[in-house]
Amino acid sequence: MTQNPESVGVAACSYTALSGIIWGMTDSSRRYALARFLKRFPWLISEAYPFYQLTRPRFTMGVVGIILDPTDRVLLAEHVYHPLVPWGVPGGAVGRGEDPATALAREFQEELAMTVEILDPLLVERTYFGHVDIAYLCRTTSVPVVSSPELLSARWFSRVELPPVTKFQFRALTRAYTRVNAETR
Repeated sequence: MTQNPESVGVAACSYTALSGIIWGMTDSSRRYALARFLKRFPWLISEAYPFYQLTRPRFTMGVVGIILDPTDRVLLAEHVYHPLVPWGVPGGAVGRGEDPATALAREFQEELAMTVEILDPLLVERTYFGHVDIAYLCRTTSVPVVSSPELLSARWFSRVELPPVTKFQFRALTRAYTRVNAETR
């Protein structure tokens, strides 16, 4: 089962503590080294998850935003904390009491320096124990610039060149393509 490493700490550290450590990594080679380490030992994420859950509310929530460009390419980001499936739709965790759409706009700004317009929810699912993910269709005129130590890179992918993504994200992408193609007919 794939965990959402955006909401998981390493060892017994909370995600917040780990983010503080990562923010200190101004040299991108250190982020790549951490990503390589986690790819070699992905079980660390799974083992740390119960400790992380102790610091969280009963349910955690994540949001992702699907942006399709005029040629139907989708924006994906390569994540440091996703050792098994590094490429995915941009997004992140919803804070306690935070509106999901507001959290998504914040995540795009923090991670990719992008201003986005949040459109409609595409999919809401309980993706694993105690965690709910929401996928939104989004629109932007901004250019993505990686501005977070949580990401290695970001780029646009056509449907035929999509790298592996989580099952939830694949279902959300399918809905996004269906909706956008129906609107353009």
